[in-house]
Amino acid sequence: MSTRTPTARRLAVATAAVLVLGLGVSACGSDGGKSSGSSASSSTSANASAAGSSVPKASGTITVFAAASLKETFTELGKKFEAANPGAKVTFNFGGSSSLATSINSGAPADVFAAASPATMKTVTDAGGASGQPTTFVRNTLTIAVPKGNPKHIAGLKDLTASGVKVALCAKEVPCGAAAQTALKAAGVDLTPVTLEQDVKGALTKVELGEVDASLVYRTDVQADAAKIDGVDFPEADKAVNDYPIAALAKAPNKDGAAAFVAYVQSPEAKQVLTSAGFQAP
Repeated sequence: MSTRTPTARRLAVATAAVLVLGLGVSACGSDGGKSSGSSASSSTSANASAAGSSVPKASGTITVFAAASLKETFTELGKKFEAANPGAKVTFNFGGSSSLATSINSGAPADVFAAASPATMKTVTDAGGASGQPTTFVRNTLTIAVPKGNPKHIAGLKDLTASGVKVALCAKEVPCGAAAQTALKAAGVDLTPVTLEQDVKGALTKVELGEVDASLVYRTDVQADAAKIDGVDFPEADKAVNDYPIAALAKAPNKDGAAAFVAYVQSPEAKQVLTSAGFQAP
């Protein structure tokens, strides 16, 4: 049984009411609400900032020197890059990697170099022309390009030496030419071409025009020109796979743009475009 007096009981009830009222004010007051909201807002801002920093942005003109075999894919990637960077404009100079490397070393203004072989990239890095280490972003493999229907019934490299078969190759100093020599040596084939071209598109064009019966080009080039050309795979191609390195250039007029484009080429979106075109992951 309680022994508290009525006065004591009234005092206890009043004290409890004050405590409850104080707790309610604390829970609903402006200070507590602001503290919680501020914390959530800071977290959201930090996440947004982190997400934005992972996507390099660019502006201005970005000049890319790229191997001829990258023409279709890089043209597409350039458009996608511009769409993601409204202030940027990507211009390309496509050609044989060796001639592009010579131009860069001679002072041609360029921001990015994408070569079809480490050897041609090395001529630029050895001259101090690259900013940082080049990165291999794709690989490519040779195939035999023939006219639609393969009228000469070419099935492998040895068939290229048959009487009456005219063949185009890339020049030895060009990556596709160096790869062709490696493959021919692996097959034990001694081949005399009727023409030596300065880039892979030149060798492919000879087949398109009916000037030769076959040429050794990259699988990606045949896939891009499938309406006019057929491709014949051969096992020795595995001995001559080319790595494709890319690098921002030390004297790039647009250094930020160069870094952003190089990063974009290695992004998942760009890799999907490249592999869909027949390039292989490094």
